[in-house]
Amino acid sequence: MSQYTKGQSWGALKKAWRGYKVAKVQNNAADMKKYAERIRTLQGELGLVKAKFPELGLT
Repeated sequence: MSQYTKGQSWGALKKAWRGYKVAKVQNNAADMKKYAERIRTLQGELGLVKAKFPELGLT
């Protein structure tokens, strides 16, 4: 379980998605993978279905 509140986790998830989208536009595969892993971790903590990122090998 996370040491953060649900609100903090939702905020972090929103920022992670924003970072992922920026990295994708910039074609930065390393940052895309970093943000995708963070998104999946946060989604797991919040009890959400984890997003799939097949282009990064995360399914």
